[in-house]
Amino acid sequence: MADEPSTPHHPLQHKKRGMTPPPLHLPLSTYRLQFNASFTFQDASRILPYLAQLGITDCYASPYLKAAPGSTHGYDVVDPTELNPEIGTEADYQVFVQALHHHGMGQILDVVPNHMGIAGSTNLWWQDVLENGPSSRYATFFDIDWTPVKPELKNKVLLPILGDQYGLVLENQEIILHYDDGHFFLLYYEHRLPIDPCTWKTI
Repeated sequence: MADEPSTPHHPLQHKKRGMTPPPLHLPLSTYRLQFNASFTFQDASRILPYLAQLGITDCYASPYLKAAPGSTHGYDVVDPTELNPEIGTEADYQVFVQALHHHGMGQILDVVPNHMGIAGSTNLWWQDVLENGPSSRYATFFDIDWTPVKPELKNKVLLPILGDQYGLVLENQEIILHYDDGHFFLLYYEHRLPIDPCTWKTI
């Protein structure tokens, strides 16, 4: 049937095929692993024997997907499709997972499904949205109202990042026009804001 689940671990399929479903794993005792540049996958692998001796059944891992450079907590994810290189490589991660299995331990991963880190310019999805607006392939990834009450803000993103009134910021020359690698940007302290290519002819 088209609507039958395809996963081999679904209880209906086990019943249909006469298979025994895998035992349900319930964490009995957890230990928090706060991953960052100072505590990597290799560091975690080294302490697993000790945690196993303590009776820890599962490691509760902080987010370890690619976060803003220097992040100490991992909640400012900039690319959820990659591991954080400051924590380790794919090979390091596989060694960590294999070590967990060796000691009969599980893993609980803390994930961040409702927000991302957008400071600086390391989040390429967000940078693409700022550059291309609603036509960006990532526009629907973010909760943006492209048709707000004020018509002059239609299809624009309003960022509350200025430290003073817009006119004063311009007079103080705090916003700098920058050209790099075939693109125009506005630099405002730590912010690097791409300019819509459709407006380049006015520069």
